[in-house]
Amino acid sequence: MIQLKGIAAAGGISIGPAYKLGSEEFIVLREAISWDDIPVQIQLFEEALIKTRREIIELQKRISLDMGQEEAQIFDAHLLVLEDRMLIEEVISRLKKEQLNVAYIFSEVLKKYISVFLKIEDEYLKERIADINDVGKRILRNLLGKEKKGLGEIKEKAIIVAHDLSPSDTVAMHTKNVAAFVTDIGGKTSHTAIMAKSLEIPAVVGLEIVTSKVNPGDVLIVDGTSGVVIINPDEETLNNYRQKLENLKGIAEKFLSVKDLAAVTTDGREVMINANIEFPDEVPSVKLHGSQGIGLYRTEFFYMNRKDSPTEEEHYQAYKYVAEEMNPHPVIIRTLDIGGDKFLSQFRIPHEMQPFLGWRAIRFCLARPDIFKLQLRAILRASVHGNLKLMYPMISGVEELKQANLLLAEAKEELRKKGMPFNDQIEVGVMIEVPSAAVTSDILAKEADFFSIGTNDLIQYSLAVDRSNEKVAYLYEPAHPAVLRLVKNIIDAAHQAKIKVAMCGEMAGDPSLALILLGLGLDEFSMPPQVIPELKYIIRAMGYKEAQELASQAMKLSTGTEVEKFAQASLAQIIK
Repeated sequence: MIQLKGIAAAGGISIGPAYKLGSEEFIVLREAISWDDIPVQIQLFEEALIKTRREIIELQKRISLDMGQEEAQIFDAHLLVLEDRMLIEEVISRLKKEQLNVAYIFSEVLKKYISVFLKIEDEYLKERIADINDVGKRILRNLLGKEKKGLGEIKEKAIIVAHDLSPSDTVAMHTKNVAAFVTDIGGKTSHTAIMAKSLEIPAVVGLEIVTSKVNPGDVLIVDGTSGVVIINPDEETLNNYRQKLENLKGIAEKFLSVKDLAAVTTDGREVMINANIEFPDEVPSVKLHGSQGIGLYRTEFFYMNRKDSPTEEEHYQAYKYVAEEMNPHPVIIRTLDIGGDKFLSQFRIPHEMQPFLGWRAIRFCLARPDIFKLQLRAILRASVHGNLKLMYPMISGVEELKQANLLLAEAKEELRKKGMPFNDQIEVGVMIEVPSAAVTSDILAKEADFFSIGTNDLIQYSLAVDRSNEKVAYLYEPAHPAVLRLVKNIIDAAHQAKIKVAMCGEMAGDPSLALILLGLGLDEFSMPPQVIPELKYIIRAMGYKEAQELASQAMKLSTGTEVEKFAQASLAQIIK
C-alpha cells in the first residue's frame, strides 16, 4: 500500500481501478519539399487550422449545453492560439525559407513557443502551456490525418491517472465511466481543477510521482477532499473508505431533504443562504439547489473573451433577466472587478509587477467613470424588474465609497433626464476584502447599506499569501486567528450600525467554518449553488447559542490548524 498527498482539486471519495492515460506524442518526419510544393503545404496547414477551429467550436457548444457557459469559455484560449498571426506567419515563413514539410515546421515552432512559456516565472501563465500544447496537438493530428484515442475507449468505471490532463481530456470525462482522476502536476488554478469541480468527480492534482507509482488496473482510493491517493490499499483501509463512501451517500440525501427549507437554527435564528454566480444561465442551478437569493453576481466575466466592451443595453438585458427570474429574492450585483487574476485586453491595462495590489476593481472604475457609469445605469434600469442591490469591490476607505456614490448619483440623474425608471432607493453595499476596510469597518458602516466580506482577497492580503502560488499555498489559512478576528470586527461594526453583513468568499461555503461564522453573528452566507443544501442542513441542526459558544472557543485558539481541527470535530458531532 502506498499513500500519496497532493492538492485537493474536487471533493468526494472514489474507489476503483486505475486507467493510465499516456501522453499523446507524434513522430513527425523531416522531409524536404520542392518550391512548387509550398502552396500545397500552405493549403494543408490552412485546412488543419480550419478543421481544428471547427472541432473546438463544436466542443464548446457541447460543453456549454452539458456543463455551462463558464466551462465552455475555457476553450476561448484555444481559439486565440489558432488566431495568433505571429505563429501562423512564422510557420509559413519558415516553410518557404527551409523548404521542409509543414507538419515538421509546425512541430518545431510549437516546441519553441512551449519552451518560451516554460521560462516564465509566473505560475498562472505557466499553466497556460496546457492550452498551447492541447491546441498544438490538435493541429498536428489534423496535419498528419490521425485519429485521437483516449477516454472514449473506457468501457467500465475507472480512475484516470495521467501526468497532466489537457482541457480536452478533462471535458471527455463527462461520461459515466470516469470515477475520478489524479495527475502528477497541476494546481488550484489549473483547468483540470476548475473542470473537476464542475463535473463533480473527485480529483487530486500535483501528486508529482503518481504516474510512476501506479500500474494499469491497480486499485486506487481517491479522497478529493483531503488530497490523498492510496495505491493498492490493504483490506482494512479499503473497508474503511467503503464505509466512508456509504456514509457520504446517506449524508448527501439528508442535505437534499432540506434544500427548500429556511436556514433556521433550532432556537430560532434565521440566516440567508445565497448563491454566487458569474453568468445569467446559472440561475436554474441556483433555484434547483434551494438558494434564497444571489449574494454575488460577478460581472467582470461579462467583459471577458471579447474584443469590444459590452453595451449598456447588453448589461441591462443580462441584469433584467436575473432580476426577473429571481424576483422577489435579492440579487446583489458586484460592479466591475478587473485586475489581479482577471485581465481584460480591451481596456489596455498595463502590465504590473503586483497586479493584485495595483490598478484594479473600484480603483479602475473611479479612474474610468465612462465605463463605470455605463454599468451603473444598466443596474439602475434593471432594478425596477426585481430586488436588485449593488456593491463595490475592493473599497479600501470611506473616500472611495463616497466617490463611487457620487458617480452613482450622476448615473441616476442621467436616467432621470432621459425619463428612464429606476429604483431610487436601491441598496448600496461594500465588499470588505482589504485589511484597511476591515479595520475601519465602523466608519464604512455609516455610509453603506450592507457589507459583504470577500474572504478570498481578505485572506491573501492579511496573511501576505499569493493564493495562486503553489509554493506558499500552505500559508493560505481561512481559519487563521488573524482572519477570524478581522471577520469578527467587521460583523460587530456592521451590527453596531444596524446593517447586515454577508460573506461571499470561499470561506462562506466551508461547512466546518460555517459553525464559527454563524456563532460570530454572520447574517448571510453566499457560495456555489451545490454547497447550499449542506449549509442549510448544518444550520438547521444546531442552536445559535451553541454556535456562539463554539465561536468563542475558536477565538481563543492560537493557530489556524487548531481552529480547523476544532471546527471539523464540532461538525462531525452534527453530521453523523
